[in-house]
Amino acid sequence: MADKSNHKAKVRERILDEAAAALRAAGTEGLSVAGLMKRAGLTHGGFYAHFENRDDLVAHAIGRMFQDSASMLARFVGEKPNLDGLVDHYLSEQAMRRHDRGCPLPWLAGEAPRMPPAARERFQQGIGAMTGAIAAALEKQGKDPGRAAHLASSAVAEMVGALALARALGDGDQALATLAAARASVKDRLSA
Repeated sequence: MADKSNHKAKVRERILDEAAAALRAAGTEGLSVAGLMKRAGLTHGGFYAHFENRDDLVAHAIGRMFQDSASMLARFVGEKPNLDGLVDHYLSEQAMRRHDRGCPLPWLAGEAPRMPPAARERFQQGIGAMTGAIAAALEKQGKDPGRAAHLASSAVAEMVGALALARALGDGDQALATLAAARASVKDRLSA
């Protein structure tokens, strides 16, 4: 019995990985259950052994995307916060070019208001987790909680916006300049 449930869990993880990649590539409207299951090497009918419906899948896939982001975030905001390192990593040229990984906020923020309720809730939780982690790191560095929350919210907004705009600008100098300007601005604000 343990082998069967272990296999089912691995299949579910494979579906979620494929769904997260599909969401990054095509957004929520571009996610097709049939196409997803085909890419995962599974039958369409097998989908319902893992998810209630497409909306349930979208919510869980968004949760998966934020799990991936949480491990990246934890590297920079742990016991000895390195917010400069976080900003450099988040707003790097590599992050701009990686269409298969990274924080879902720049990818899907424009779609969040139209997401199914459970997916929108998970998206909002992801925003809160990132903002909260940065605020906690700022508090560890001596900022009072109100100021830390304000700075964290502002930093997340600028980082997400800058990364989304840089991706929209393409791979050219203007995109790289957008990232560089945001890196300098956010790091300056967080260290003040």
